Amino acid sequence: MNTSTTTQRPAARHQREPGLAFAIVKRGLDITGALAGLILCAPVLLVCAIWIKLVDRGPVFYTQWRVGRDGWLFQIYKLRTMTINAEACGDAKFASDHDPRILRGGSWMRRSHVDELPQLLNILLGHMSLVGPRPERPEMMEQLRKDIPGIDRRLQTRPGLTGLAQVRNGYTNDVPGARRKLAYDLQYLRQRSIRNEITLILQTLPRVWDQAAL
Repeated sequence: MNTSTTTQRPAARHQREPGLAFAIVKRGLDITGALAGLILCAPVLLVCAIWIKLVDRGPVFYTQWRVGRDGWLFQIYKLRTMTINAEACGDAKFASDHDPRILRGGSWMRRSHVDELPQLLNILLGHMSLVGPRPERPEMMEQLRKDIPGIDRRLQTRPGLTGLAQVRNGYTNDVPGARRKLAYDLQYLRQRSIRNEITLILQTLPRVWDQAAL
């Protein structure tokens, strides 16, 4: 499998694209923000990497396939907060309360979203943006398609590190939550502008700590 692999249902384009100027400025904002984030967060990433090595002695980072723009797959980068064989059975599933797969200290990284910081590399590589719908795993997308018609409409843009759904709805791990996320994602697509991008980035900062995340 490679990054040119697509899901079986490419996204349909129903929303009007905001234009070339928006795309250029947004990409510039992504690159600037990702570089600044990596520089500022380097000490935190180093401490977390050392902690993971001390607790588990396994790899610090891991990659996972996610569904990107128009259904194209890419590998997302994250700090490893679960045991190496967390999904040895081959079934993808949401993390649950008191999940035994989570490493000691891993819950803190997940609640603070520190484990997501390596995705700044995905932004630099053009897989993701600072703002956009959060990327789902291919297995999860297949499950959600059965329950939520039209969910592929959220694939009309690059997935984001944060987005309107994360700011307004927070972390969810069930179908009703996914329906709410889709509504917010579609609202974001209708209202894309550089002003709204910056507003969502600023609104994300005080919401970094997520009590619901596991």
